[in-house]
Amino acid sequence: MSDRMSVAAPELTVVVPVFNESGNLRQLVARLVPALACVESFEVIFVDDGSSDDTVEVLRALNEQDPRLRALSFSRNFGKEIAIAAGVDSARGRAAVIMDADLQHPPEAIAQFVAKWREGYQNIYGVRLSRETDSAARRWLTEQFYHLFGACGEIELPKGAGDFRLLDRVALDALKNLRERARFSKGLYAWIGFKSTGVPFEVAERHSGVSKFSYRKLTRFAFDGIVSFTTVPLKVWTYIGMAIAAFALVNAVYYVLETLIWGVSAPGFASLIVSIMFFAGVQLISLGVLGEYIGRVFAEVKGRPLYIVAEKIGAAAPNETSPAKGE
Repeated sequence: MSDRMSVAAPELTVVVPVFNESGNLRQLVARLVPALACVESFEVIFVDDGSSDDTVEVLRALNEQDPRLRALSFSRNFGKEIAIAAGVDSARGRAAVIMDADLQHPPEAIAQFVAKWREGYQNIYGVRLSRETDSAARRWLTEQFYHLFGACGEIELPKGAGDFRLLDRVALDALKNLRERARFSKGLYAWIGFKSTGVPFEVAERHSGVSKFSYRKLTRFAFDGIVSFTTVPLKVWTYIGMAIAAFALVNAVYYVLETLIWGVSAPGFASLIVSIMFFAGVQLISLGVLGEYIGRVFAEVKGRPLYIVAEKIGAAAPNETSPAKGE
């Protein structure tokens, strides 16, 4: 099977993370391969994130039909962000496009990405023209997240940008050096910098299946993004503590003056209980935020690999990143 894979690196690699996307893959390939006529040569790397349907069987069949369509299959579900990292590790092209498998990222837009790349841009991101395919609640929550991230994050996220993008080889190599486990790829793309520009595109409806991101997962993902790129949640408790201490001092002065002027008054039981519960809650929240950061430090120092590949579908080139180094 390795004889069918050209040793020469292709001009472009397309990285597609997939999880239970068997209903979309053939339609995606039918549109993607013609769209890649804009480059001299290409490879497509599907990263199966522990699918429970027949995604792997479909990927094997696609590789038999076209050896340029390769795949990695994880030993279990590691998450989309890790799947993207695995695809970037294995990409051999002079540039790589990252896109979803559900056809909400139109393959036809890749030609515009490549045109910008040939103009000298190294980090070309797709910009969603609208979010009409999302629910009103999700649109509102997304808007609030970007406002919050912009207010306290150490970097600025381009509005409307996501995973759909093209990265030059220098950007890919920089991204490969970022091995944190709680990954927020949108932040990592912005953090590495390089000459960047946006390409607008319209988001289509999913061709098949449903979104794998529930509100719970999206909330966790948003929290990972905030924690990964700012220490404001830690610093804010210093200011909260100072404010509470100042309030307590003012309150103490008030009670001293009240006692001197009007005498001792009987303390209220209800106000005492409310105060105790309030300050106990503040302490527990602050400990929880601290625990989130400590938990991430704990995960990093263990040094476990980001992912484990159970199967490689299609031949690996000699200069492909080895599992021991890249995974």
